[in-house]
Amino acid sequence: MIKKIYALVILITSLCFPLFLAAQPPSGYYNAAEGKTGAELKTALYNIIKGHTTIIYDNVDEALKVLEEDPNNSNNIILLYKQVSSPKSNFGSGVDNWNREHLWPSSHGNFDTSPPEGTDLHHMRPTDVSVNSDRGDKDFDNGGTTHPEAVLCKWTSDSWEPPDVVKGDIARSIFYMAVRYEGENGETNLEIQDNYTSTSTGNGYLGKLSTLLQWHTNDPPDDTERERNNKIYTSYQYNRNPFIDRPEFANCIWGTCVDPEPENHPTNFSAHTITLNWSDATGPSLPEGYLVRMSATGFNDITTPVDGTAVSDNFWNKNVPYGVQKAVFGGLTPNTLYYFKIFSYRGAGTNIDYKTDGTVQQVSLQAK
Repeated sequence: MIKKIYALVILITSLCFPLFLAAQPPSGYYNAAEGKTGAELKTALYNIIKGHTTIIYDNVDEALKVLEEDPNNSNNIILLYKQVSSPKSNFGSGVDNWNREHLWPSSHGNFDTSPPEGTDLHHMRPTDVSVNSDRGDKDFDNGGTTHPEAVLCKWTSDSWEPPDVVKGDIARSIFYMAVRYEGENGETNLEIQDNYTSTSTGNGYLGKLSTLLQWHTNDPPDDTERERNNKIYTSYQYNRNPFIDRPEFANCIWGTCVDPEPENHPTNFSAHTITLNWSDATGPSLPEGYLVRMSATGFNDITTPVDGTAVSDNFWNKNVPYGVQKAVFGGLTPNTLYYFKIFSYRGAGTNIDYKTDGTVQQVSLQAK
């Protein structure tokens, strides 16, 4: 199996003119953070996003009606945990109403519903009242039993697992809160830790870091999440969630920084070709080649190849001979996120044997 993918991306540009797209941060927004890692990066991002415009708690529901509007029904919103459409008018505290969920529970910081922490739209979402109550102030983690009402969720006495489709969104909201609130100006100091936390002390901690980082990787930002981020920036708070704009920042703070360089994230050019380069640590004992598969909708849509089934070299698949370790995908749409998985194989045609017995390497790249 392939052991390693280098974070080396070559963007071959074909159109050299500035792009002013609504869902992108303003030019230079993250200049002060470029090239930094760890605590230094965390502080730089804090200084960029702090001091945002706040709203009162009574106005949060009206903002959520805009931010979470059902794209197929403008009278409805999408409930986060149930992933169902609900009338905007159904806001309230009764059975089957929806209300305002703090992704970072107020009890994990003693901020209640007061601004800025208690009304920050970057972590406020609409949820079913009873489901919100059951989530309570549990830490985020995998596992547990299926929730009887929000059947896409699982829970234990300590943890809450949301639907797969929003796991990355939630992780990035938690990352934002841990950077935005550093204990200055009377605000709470919020930190993420890698174990379960007490829900009664209000000590400012929330878990579980390793799980959140994995969710962030497996469910990268999509256009809906980017547009939500932009609406908060342009219409409400005038600050952005850096981990939606620049997903690599999360690992640069809490993990291993694999791509902190600003030149890997051009904002002023449009590209239609991505050249993906990788290396394999196991040497010449590997099979005869690689299959690189690409999707524009997500890692889960990239199916595992079947032994004995030849795959043609086309837009979505690249057969690469052993030793080349490079695949070029052209005809891409600018400002679109693409997802890649790399498999190794032996043989050809009906005798092909795909080596999928280990962790298949995957990477997501933005065509800009």
